Amino acid sequence: MAADPSVPTAGEPPEEGVSLHLLGGFRLLRDAVPVVVPRGLQRVIALIGLRPGATRSQLAGLLWPDASEERALSSLRTALWRLRQDPCCPMTVASDTVRLGAAVRLDVDDLVGTAARVRDGDDPRTAAGALAAGRHDLLPGWYDDWVLLDRERLRQLRLHMLEQVAGHHLTAGRHGEALEAALEAMAAEPLRETPHRLVVRIHLAEGNAFEAVHAFYVYRDLLRRELRLEPSPAMCALLDDTLAPIRQASRDAITDRPSPAGRRT
Repeated sequence: MAADPSVPTAGEPPEEGVSLHLLGGFRLLRDAVPVVVPRGLQRVIALIGLRPGATRSQLAGLLWPDASEERALSSLRTALWRLRQDPCCPMTVASDTVRLGAAVRLDVDDLVGTAARVRDGDDPRTAAGALAAGRHDLLPGWYDDWVLLDRERLRQLRLHMLEQVAGHHLTAGRHGEALEAALEAMAAEPLRETPHRLVVRIHLAEGNAFEAVHAFYVYRDLLRRELRLEPSPAMCALLDDTLAPIRQASRDAITDRPSPAGRRT
């Protein structure tokens, strides 16, 4: 039976096996089969997933920021009614709030949950998906203000998670796993210093002075070329002991070099 378009009602939650993917692009799956959703309704579903429990006024204001409140709410009522006509509707409406159904799995929640477990000190080996989690940006090609805000929030969340994983592995002496996580963070943000610093620390912990120095100069050259900046004092300090003999040898060579006036003709 069709619902009143002006008064969306809460219905039965979607069946098991419904998943919503927002990382890397919008995909709604039911038992691994894609569900075709018009672009306008994709925006509504995506926002409901990212703002659990938001009121209708909040959703309408974010989805139609340039419309009057009355017109925005009317557009939202129509969109919710259209969604409720589909047996695979992934949302529930209770009073003035709208949220995803309890059985819907959201990939953004998986990323946030993995990051929380890493932050709380879980053994990173138990978070097998930490490196792959959030590898793709949130809804690429979407430029709504609320998408841009959450895209950056999730990007920063993942970077910190990878750096924490690398740090945990380094402390435990698992240098291979530490390097893998640090390089993953570096690939996600090449100009960010923290993963480069971790790479240098990992190579030093393994006794690979050449690799540590090479990693430092690769980052220094990248930073100079792209931003005309130098690595931070903390980054430079990592190699003070390693480079001290080389610097001293260079100074000694300059001191011992005969002056032009003292050369024989």
